[in-house]
Amino acid sequence: MLKIYWQRIRHNKLAAAGLVIITVLTLAALLSSFVAPYDPVGQNISARLQGPGAAHYLGTDDLGRDVFSRMLYGSRISLSIGIIAVGIAVLIGTAIGIISGYFGGKIDSLLMRLVDIVLCFPTFFLILLVIAFLEPSIYNVMIVIGLTSWPGLARLVRAQVLTIRTREFVQAAELIGTSRLKIFFIHLLPNTISPIIVSATLGVGDAILTESGLSFLGLGVQPPMPSWGQMLTLGKDYIHMAWWLSLFPGLAILATVLGFNLLGEGLRDALDPRIND
Repeated sequence: MLKIYWQRIRHNKLAAAGLVIITVLTLAALLSSFVAPYDPVGQNISARLQGPGAAHYLGTDDLGRDVFSRMLYGSRISLSIGIIAVGIAVLIGTAIGIISGYFGGKIDSLLMRLVDIVLCFPTFFLILLVIAFLEPSIYNVMIVIGLTSWPGLARLVRAQVLTIRTREFVQAAELIGTSRLKIFFIHLLPNTISPIIVSATLGVGDAILTESGLSFLGLGVQPPMPSWGQMLTLGKDYIHMAWWLSLFPGLAILATVLGFNLLGEGLRDALDPRIND
């Protein structure tokens, strides 16, 4: 089965391109300590605001720090925040979706009203509000993004469970006295895993964009730890004299989000039997 899915993704050119982009970025993040030519927080005032060249591939910033090295280390931050935040959202959204869809009735109504309440708030402004009362840090950013990103997935999982719970294998498991916990993990979760994977893949790109926006506003990852959004904040002050400070972090964010979105679309096509029949 995995071989069939892999063949479908490989033959989808857009999904393959997304997978290549994500693979390159992941390798850059994992190998940043070995690939980066300079210390990402090391300052060299005599080399400040140098353009891209042989000594500094992507130039230097206002403190003489190497932009290429900071980009590599920034990929660690962005990918870590995206993956962990989505992991939190998947755990919450999947649990609420399965419980709501399986039990129905008052439990379903209560949980769906909770989803509606969360969806009523503009997500980014809700995140801004929470972060404003907390100390800005990478861990708080991960948690807050994860805690505000689950409602859409919860609805998706609930819709899947509503159709699955009426099928014969679930009813048979209930008749023989299988515990509800086993039904959740053995019957419901495996049959909802495909939309969860697709939603999670697309959600990583959204989480990275959110983190970049928070860092751009000074509420995300704090200096001297480099992040792409933080680098964009610095670049806006030198946009007319040091274009590279804004261009390269912006392109990195664009490529990462595009890669995850392309892969998510490809996974949706590969995992949806209705498209491949």
